[in-house]
Amino acid sequence: MKYESQKVAKLYFIAAIGLFVGQILFGLIMGMQYVVGDFLFPEIPFNVARMVHTNLLIVWLLFGFMGASYYLVPEEAETELFAPWLAYLMFWIFLAAGAATVLAYLLVPYATLAEVTMNHLLPTMGREFLEQPTITKIGIVIVVLAFLFNIGMTILKGRKTVVSLVLLMGLTGLAVFFLFAFYNPTNLVMDKYYWWWVVHLWVEGVWELILGAILAFILIKTTGVDREVIEKWLYIIIAMTLITGIVGMGHHYYWIGTPEFWQWWGSIFSALEPIPFFMMTVYAFNMVNRRRRNHPNKVAVLWALGTAVMAFLGAGVWGFLHTLAPVNYYTHGTQITAAHGHMAFYGAYVMIVLGMISYSMPLMRGRELCNSVRSQSLEMWSFWLMTISMVFITLFLTAAGILQVYLQRFSDNPMDFMVVQDKIALFYWLREITGLIFLIGLIVYIASFFIGQDEPEATVEPLK
Repeated sequence: MKYESQKVAKLYFIAAIGLFVGQILFGLIMGMQYVVGDFLFPEIPFNVARMVHTNLLIVWLLFGFMGASYYLVPEEAETELFAPWLAYLMFWIFLAAGAATVLAYLLVPYATLAEVTMNHLLPTMGREFLEQPTITKIGIVIVVLAFLFNIGMTILKGRKTVVSLVLLMGLTGLAVFFLFAFYNPTNLVMDKYYWWWVVHLWVEGVWELILGAILAFILIKTTGVDREVIEKWLYIIIAMTLITGIVGMGHHYYWIGTPEFWQWWGSIFSALEPIPFFMMTVYAFNMVNRRRRNHPNKVAVLWALGTAVMAFLGAGVWGFLHTLAPVNYYTHGTQITAAHGHMAFYGAYVMIVLGMISYSMPLMRGRELCNSVRSQSLEMWSFWLMTISMVFITLFLTAAGILQVYLQRFSDNPMDFMVVQDKIALFYWLREITGLIFLIGLIVYIASFFIGQDEPEATVEPLK
């Protein structure tokens, strides 16, 4: 670690992992409620568990992105962070707001929460993924603006690199498109039209720029490949990401009352969305093959390569499976959507944050390059446990989705929704078991940062 202010990232990463554990626990509760309908009812109703599960996902990834930025930017800019005190202050504000919101979901009926937080003054609540009270949304805006100011000023006063500028572009987009969460028109078509400006343009647009920048940083540090080579790849990937991601938003507009041309535009451009992810996979493996050094932090390299592969499979292949309008007509809103969502989020965003923690946390804890062999071995176990579990979760949900589409929407004698749910319950049970294995993998990941810490760092032979 080169700069003292990079240690700010440590708190953000610890909070991110803690919230990630909470997200998985609520995912398991929901999974059980699919097959045992009154599990933990009425204490934790399904709709509340779902809100907590999805909101924790967004919040912990934001903590992860912020931590990654606070670590990455000083090193790229070759200067200390502009205002470390501001980063610490915003951390506690964000954590307190997030915790209070989750507790409110669990302890207060949602309608009461809307009333108490005076949602009627600026109605923003009640929409999927954007259920946060208006006051929490305002808090998020304040935190993100302060964070952007801190990162922007650090870049401004130091060296400007492609990696930090792409990251800043992604973070700025994250802030700008979140503002559409405050626009809540009464017309349902208009509501859904602009709702996707947050939900889609985050995860299939600007977040991918953040992913690309963090991946580039890890590859530069672990492979020793010329920065210019990595930056050229990064330019091409982000160009393809923005072109396909922005227009590809049309695949969400098929059935909400928008003009018919979206079926063509949405189908064509969203069919092209796997291309940047495929390029990312080729790029990651290419950089590792061309490496000029054998970095002793082998598990960080494993996370980087895993990110590229799983993002391509989850966001690219599984996204393409049901993105064309004639296919989406039958699959929209089924378990196929859930399968795609799980693998895409894990591959593209969860893995890159875990990879960044894997690379930077040993350095922030005083090590020169990496953890011990035993710690890394344990972390590799966690990588394979979580990744293989997620592959099977995706496969089980895909199988459930295909059966659901056939029995409920495609067959000559379509069955009722709940009858179909009963018939595909086996896949829900299998998904729950693999979810438990995923949780074990996450616990092993956390344990790897405590076990073997008194042992010397791993070393490797230099490249011949």
